[in-house]
Amino acid sequence: MARQFYRTGPDHRAGAPVTFLDVRRRFQFRTVEIGRWVTEPEKQRSAALFYDALCDLMTILGGTESLISLRGSLALQYGIGGRPGVSAHYTPATRSFALAKNAGPGSIAHEWFHAFDHYIADKLFPNTAKGEFGSTLWLTREDAIAHPLNDRLQACYRTILLDSAGEQPSDLFRQSAKADKAAGVHYYSRPEELCARAFEAFVQDAPVKNAFLVRGTKESEEAQLGLYPQGPQRESINRAFLAYFQSLGRALRRVEGKDLRSKDACE
Repeated sequence: MARQFYRTGPDHRAGAPVTFLDVRRRFQFRTVEIGRWVTEPEKQRSAALFYDALCDLMTILGGTESLISLRGSLALQYGIGGRPGVSAHYTPATRSFALAKNAGPGSIAHEWFHAFDHYIADKLFPNTAKGEFGSTLWLTREDAIAHPLNDRLQACYRTILLDSAGEQPSDLFRQSAKADKAAGVHYYSRPEELCARAFEAFVQDAPVKNAFLVRGTKESEEAQLGLYPQGPQRESINRAFLAYFQSLGRALRRVEGKDLRSKDACE
């Protein structure tokens, strides 16, 4: 039986069927690749789930299609390029995010933020190296490029990684470091992972709900361990993300609106 995913949100396609080609065209992804073991019925159902999830993410962020595909630089893979034991992952070298066929759903928000965090690094700081994330750079550098949007993004990183006074590690960082120590790894407390999980919580708390896009930030085992923001910090993070993405969305619409008018004038 086909698996069902809880969703409450607007009807983005008037109930019409869509394909992965529609997903690519709508958002202008660089490429969309589907694994050879994904059957035709699975492709049809998954395409609709992806389409709705990405439209829901765009609605939550108040952005445009170009934000979702990071100006056409992002590639999407489904049921291909998986790693043992990993349901989803983002690969900076190829700017692609991949979801496993059966285990990936619910991971889109997390992996999309990794892609965004990577994409935005050289817009936030000058002279960045390939593969670096804005969140990680923020902890070690103080030469951010002056811009109102960058100020709002830095406020997001600050609220996630530091306490309310902005001087000590946040509760989220402390709990993540504790989990790392218990597991003998350095993973949960990495800045890019902290920020991706914080973004998941922001998306799950939005009025539009989509379990194919995100889930598990409130009642999962990871949430019980404190690996997602909680209480006042979660509320502060949500406000910071909302302020940033609303401002970014307005800026994108202004720029893209001007581009569209210019194109119409030329035609």
